[in-house]
Amino acid sequence: MKWQHYRSLIRQCARHSQQQQQQQQEALKLHAALTKNGLAASPRTFILNALLQLHAALGHTSSAHKLFDEIPHSHKDAIDWTTLIASYSRHSQPRHALSLFAAMPRAAADEVTFIAFFTACSQLGDWVAGQQGHGHMIKTGLPFTVSASNAAMGVYAKCGLMGDAWRVFGEMGRRSVVSWTVILSGEVRWEGVRHGRKVFDEMPERNAVAWTVMIVGYVESGFTNEGFSLISELVFGELVELNYVTLCSVLSACSQSGDLSIGRWIHAYGLKTMKGDQLHIMVGTALLDMYSKCGQIDKAFRVFQSMANRNVVAWNAMLSGLAMHGRGLLVLDLFPQLMAEVKPDDVTFVAVLSACSHSGLVDQGRHYFHNLRRLFGVTPKIEHYACMVDLLGRAGLLDEAHNLVKQMPIPPNEVVIGSLLAACALHGKFQLGEHMLQELALLDPLNTEYHMLLSNMYSSAGKVDEARSFRRVLKSRGIRKLPGMSSIRVNGQVHRFTSGDKSHFRTQDVYIKLDEIIRRLRSSGYVPNVASQIFSVSEGGIDDAKEVEEKEQMLFSHSEKLAVAFGLISTGPGAPLHIFKNLRICLDCHSAVKLISDIYQREIVIRDRNRFHCFRHGSCSCSDYW
Repeated sequence: MKWQHYRSLIRQCARHSQQQQQQQQEALKLHAALTKNGLAASPRTFILNALLQLHAALGHTSSAHKLFDEIPHSHKDAIDWTTLIASYSRHSQPRHALSLFAAMPRAAADEVTFIAFFTACSQLGDWVAGQQGHGHMIKTGLPFTVSASNAAMGVYAKCGLMGDAWRVFGEMGRRSVVSWTVILSGEVRWEGVRHGRKVFDEMPERNAVAWTVMIVGYVESGFTNEGFSLISELVFGELVELNYVTLCSVLSACSQSGDLSIGRWIHAYGLKTMKGDQLHIMVGTALLDMYSKCGQIDKAFRVFQSMANRNVVAWNAMLSGLAMHGRGLLVLDLFPQLMAEVKPDDVTFVAVLSACSHSGLVDQGRHYFHNLRRLFGVTPKIEHYACMVDLLGRAGLLDEAHNLVKQMPIPPNEVVIGSLLAACALHGKFQLGEHMLQELALLDPLNTEYHMLLSNMYSSAGKVDEARSFRRVLKSRGIRKLPGMSSIRVNGQVHRFTSGDKSHFRTQDVYIKLDEIIRRLRSSGYVPNVASQIFSVSEGGIDDAKEVEEKEQMLFSHSEKLAVAFGLISTGPGAPLHIFKNLRICLDCHSAVKLISDIYQREIVIRDRNRFHCFRHGSCSCSDYW
């Protein structure tokens, strides 16, 4: 077979590489045949061009880059450069795309090259580079096709520069549905769903992406009724069947907002419309992830068990959900079954180590961590070290955790150091905690949570002067504590509370109920843990009765307590309460909610930033280990 025929076949495979697995295999066989027979010796550059396009289309970016490097510099044309840059952008390697673009002769770049460049800028959120590229196109007179304008507009919309995005939109002579959708996405994200809805209503044509953006925007913002209305309009008005991409996107939004009502509807819709009596594997995975993140771990597990086909992504979602709910032993029990079905990856072991950490399974965690490479062929990453440091730190093995950090072959990040600092705060290791905070200040100087941890450690140990001194330093640096916020969904509407909040329309009723809760708590033996109230109200040095009382009042009005009080007055007897909190639940609230669950005979599920706490009959699913 002549080399021209090889080249023609390779290009044909490249064009159809994403359609059929068989085409991919045939293409790789052709490459192997060329290598074996040496047919590319004479027309080497032409064959390399075709092979580069093939591997770029297949997503084999490393192989594509090697082929690119083999092409003599004098023979590299705009297509070669653009092909590789676009492949990096398409396969979520934007930094490689920008590095390659920087090395490319600028005169060789055309509007297609800039489309790939803008895509990489959007992925990185690098509006400065995007703006420079936009200016270069204007300066050199490159044509702004609809696709190029959409790509430039996408950078601005992704980065929140909606004025610039609208300017590009206004300068377009012709707009596609994609142009409108880019603007819609930016408006929903940065200006809110009300602004987005105005754009949505003005769109001359809507595609599935536009509908999905608007529905997801409503769900994420807590506008359940509006979300349902749009879904109904799409399904029953437009007579369009929701595809798996839309279903997964909406379920992901439900996971973030805690909207079980729409999540359950999507579940029923998926079952009703599923092909071949089976849910799409991605929909099944999104469903179990939604249920686990909304506090329904048993329903998540039932969805998982019903899936006939489960890939490693589905397994990882299930194990991560179980880990968040403190079901570490179940995760370890399921692991042999996972090994029989799929090959675990690095994400799998993050879930396994996290499960060990949240359940105090130190020996089991050590086993998996130390055998990652030898038994499972997984190179430990920074996430695995973070889990292991967290596991050892929670268990009080501070020296072992610190030694692990010092022996890491990669520089520790703020998550690793922060986990060790949190352990120091938990176990009162002042000297090591101060050292860790110094390292964190270099890595993440604006993070308030770590500073609060150390201040809390001083306060809990009764070192009032040190705590106050630390507070003054924080104030002088302009560091402020991130306010706690808790949300609860009642009758399809999200209600949000901050600490000491008095802006809710039922504030008076909430505080009357809160007073009743506190009285009943005290009758049950509850004593406010004022040590968990990090900062005192007064600046004086006397911790008198008045100051203690003020601290207690501040504790009583923490956001999760207000959300619980609102839930109790807004739902029927025995109804479960599901609360979402942006920070880690404090010790006092954890103790109080345990008692509340018993006093009022309610199941109260609180998802904080780390995990789930399911309170029933005076105890918590975390067994006070979190």
